[in-house]
Amino acid sequence: MNDCIFCKIIDGSIPSRKVYEDDKILAFYDLEPQAPVHVLVVPKLHIACADEITEDNVDYIAHIFAKIPAIAQSLGLENGYRIVNNCGEHGCQSVKHLHFHILGGTQLAGRMV
Repeated sequence: MNDCIFCKIIDGSIPSRKVYEDDKILAFYDLEPQAPVHVLVVPKLHIACADEITEDNVDYIAHIFAKIPAIAQSLGLENGYRIVNNCGEHGCQSVKHLHFHILGGTQLAGRMV
């Protein structure tokens, strides 16, 4: 996607503070953190949102969830963390590239909304 900010971060044309990277995913610090630790994990394959997960691309999502525990540990989140995904307009998805927020570093609120 030529106009996708996350695709541009993935290809290196927009800089980011990388936390983790391999052939399928990239994890980087959010520019507008909502917690002391706020990292985004994105698949390197452009998938617009959770509604576009299919049998053909689900291995990227499985890989993200297989790597999140190690990413969280590398961030010092030994007391727990929250994983959030927003999907579509009503879900407040701001970038139309599937991504998961890892939030932690403090006691988070018990309610999500």
